[in-house]
Amino acid sequence: NQTQMRIDEGFVGRDSARLLSNRDDPAQRFIGVGRFDKLRRPVTFTNSIKDFSKALASGVGVPLDNLREPAVFVIKKNSSTLKNLISWLQEHNQRAGTSVIDAPMLLIDDEADNASINIRKGPDEVSRINGQLRTLLKLFDHSCYVGYTATPFANIFIDPDSETQMQGDDLFPRDFIVSLDPPTNYFGANRVFLEDSKAIIRPITDNGDLLPLKHPKDTTVTALPASLEKAVRTFLISRAIRLARGQRNKHSSMLVNASRFTDVQRQLRNEVHALVDRIRASVRVNGALAQEKALQDAEIAALHAVWLEEYAPDSEFGWSDIQPLLLESVAPVSVVEVNSRSSGNLAYHDHEEHGLNVIAVGGFSLSRGLTLEGLTVSYFLRNSMMYDTLMQMGRWFGYRPGYDDLCRVWMPEEAEGWYAHIAESIEELRDELRNMEAVGATPEQFGLKVRSHPDTLIVTARNKMGSGEKLVVSIGLANKFAETAILKRDADCLRANRNAAIALAKALASAGKPLATAEQVTGGYLLSGVPVGPVRDFIASFVNHPGSLLTDTGPVCQHIDDRAATELAEWDVLFTSLRKREDNGLSDESLGVTINCPRRSEGDRSRNDPTTLRITNKQRVASRGVEKTGLTEQQIEDAQNEYVARGDARPAKDGSWNYPDRIYRAKRERPLLIVHMLAIGKEQDDLSQNVPVVAWSISFPGTELEEKKVAYVVNTTWVRENFSDDLEEEEMGGDDER
Repeated sequence: NQTQMRIDEGFVGRDSARLLSNRDDPAQRFIGVGRFDKLRRPVTFTNSIKDFSKALASGVGVPLDNLREPAVFVIKKNSSTLKNLISWLQEHNQRAGTSVIDAPMLLIDDEADNASINIRKGPDEVSRINGQLRTLLKLFDHSCYVGYTATPFANIFIDPDSETQMQGDDLFPRDFIVSLDPPTNYFGANRVFLEDSKAIIRPITDNGDLLPLKHPKDTTVTALPASLEKAVRTFLISRAIRLARGQRNKHSSMLVNASRFTDVQRQLRNEVHALVDRIRASVRVNGALAQEKALQDAEIAALHAVWLEEYAPDSEFGWSDIQPLLLESVAPVSVVEVNSRSSGNLAYHDHEEHGLNVIAVGGFSLSRGLTLEGLTVSYFLRNSMMYDTLMQMGRWFGYRPGYDDLCRVWMPEEAEGWYAHIAESIEELRDELRNMEAVGATPEQFGLKVRSHPDTLIVTARNKMGSGEKLVVSIGLANKFAETAILKRDADCLRANRNAAIALAKALASAGKPLATAEQVTGGYLLSGVPVGPVRDFIASFVNHPGSLLTDTGPVCQHIDDRAATELAEWDVLFTSLRKREDNGLSDESLGVTINCPRRSEGDRSRNDPTTLRITNKQRVASRGVEKTGLTEQQIEDAQNEYVARGDARPAKDGSWNYPDRIYRAKRERPLLIVHMLAIGKEQDDLSQNVPVVAWSISFPGTELEEKKVAYVVNTTWVRENFSDDLEEEEMGGDDER
C-alpha cells in the first residue's frame, strides 16, 4: 500500500484508489508528477486498496503490446500473487507461437535480500519465490532486474560453497552494485551507533523478570519494565518539545519491538495503552495547575523527571514551556498492535491534515520496508544475531528534520555491540565497493573478494541450516580486526593464557626487544619492528574459545605463516596499560614492567554457559582508536583527512570527529598485536587482589599477495545455539503466523 502510493505520486501521476470511484472529482485524481504533465499516463494494474487480481486484469481485456504507455504492477512478494501474475501474463500476452512476451520489462525488487534469495540446500533446488522471480524475468524478450536493500549481505554472499554457483544464479548482481551514499541529513546507523551513541542509545537492563529476551509464546505480561515506561514518557515529552518548536500536524511515532509472538504483543499493547491512559488522565486533571502543585501528581512528576534527564540540559525550552503542552501532546496518542492478527494499522496518509500520533507495538510486521513516519523513540528487545535481521528490525533509520536531537533508542547493551559491529561492517563493504568501482571490475569479477567478509558466516548459517553437516566458512583476514572477546572461563585456560603472555615478553627480550625499553604511548607499552616468531608462538599457545571463530588458532596461524617471510615479517606489539593505577584497580608485574590493567565488565552470565567468559556485553576488548598505534603522525592525519573528504560522516555537535579504526588499518604497513591484561569486574568493585585475564587483538593490514581464504569449520550445534530464534522465525514465516 505504502509503495503503491509512492509509485502513484512519483511515476504514474494519478491516485490509483480514486480511479476506482466514479464519484470523485477527476481533477483530484492527478497527484505528484501528474500535476506537472497530464499527457503521459502510465497504466496501473494495481492500486493502493488491493493487490494484483488476475480476474480484474483479464477484465481489462487489453494485452500489454497494445498499450502505448508503460504498464505498472506493484505487488507483494507473495507466492500466490506472483503465480497469478505469471499465469495472466502467459495467457494474455505471449507472442503467438512463442513462450515470450514482446516487450521490455523492468523488475524492481524492493527488500531484495528478503524472500528473493534461493535458500534451498541442493545444487538443483530453487526456493519458490526465487524461482518465480526468475520465471518472470524469462517471460520477456528483454528484462532487467534491479534489487534494492539496506542489508545486501545475502545478495552478495549467494551460495558461498560453490565458486561457480554465484555466477549461475540469475539474481546475483552480476553487472553492478551501487552503494547509495546517504545525504548529510540522513539519520543512519553511523550516527546512531558510532557517532552519537551516548546521546541516542539507552541500555535495557531491567527486562529479565518481566520480559526475558527468550520467552515462550504463552508468556504472561503482568507489568512493563521501568525502562519501557520511561521510553513511553520520553516519547510524550518529545512530542511536547516538537509542539513547542511549531511542528504541529506532523506525524509522531514510537516503536515497541519486544517479542516475535503476537499474543505477547497484544498484552504489551494493552499495558502500554493503560499507561498512556493514566498519564492522559493526570495531565487532563492537573496539567494546567501551577508548576509546584502539578508536580505533586505522580505521573506529571515522572514526566518532569524524564524531561530533566533526557532533554533539559540541551533544550531551548524550560519546563514552564513544556508543561502547558502536555495535554496537547498526549491527548491524540493511540497505541496500536501491528501484526497480521490485529486491526491496528499505520495509515499515515489518512491523517495528513493533523498528523498521526501513534505507539506501534509489533514484531515481524514492523521489521521490513514499512516506514514509521516521525519515528522518535524506539524500544527494541529482540534476541537476534543475524545481520540483515538486526538492521531491518529497528526501522529507526531515515530523515528526522527538526527533531533528530530528540530521538532515543532503548536496547540491550549486547545488541548495541552487534549493531555497532554491523555498522562498521557495512562501511567496510562500502569501501570494498568503492575499490571495485575504482578498478573497473564488475561484481561477478569482484564478488569472491567481497564474499570473503566475515559476515558471510551469518548469512550462510541461515541459508544452510538443516543439512546436518559441518558448515565450512571461508574468511580472509587481510585488512581485518580480530580479537578474543569470548574466552574459556576455567582456571586452567586462564592460567595458560597468562603464561602465554609471560612467555611472549621473555621471547621479545631474547630477540632484543625487552618490554622495559618499550615506548610508552597512549594505551600502554609499544614495541616496534618485532620479529614474527614470538608473535606466532603466542597465538599458537593461546587457548581460544571455540565460539570465537575469527580468532581460531589454526586459521590465524596459517594466515601468518603464509606471509611470515614478507608482509608479516615485522610487527608492532602493544601491551595495554593505564597511565596510572585506578583506585581499587589491578596492577601486575608478571611481564617485567608495571601493567595497570584496564577494567572491563563481564558480559551477562544469564545468556552464557558456565564455561564461557564474555568481555563486556558489547563483546569489545580494545578501546576505540587503538589501531592508529604505531602509525606516524602523517599517516594518521592522511587517514583522517581522506575520511572527511569522502563525506562518509559528519562532525559531532562540538565539532570533533569520531574516526573509525578501519581508516587507520588501511594505512598500516606492519600488523599490530595488542596484548590485553584485563581487570574483570564492575566499576565499583575492588579488583586489587584479582589476577589479570589475558586477551588479544590483531589489526591485520591489507595484502598484495593472493589471499588463500582460510576455512573456519562450524558445526550445526553452534549455529543452533546462536541463531535458533532467527531460524525458527524464518522457518515459520515470521511471527505473524504465531
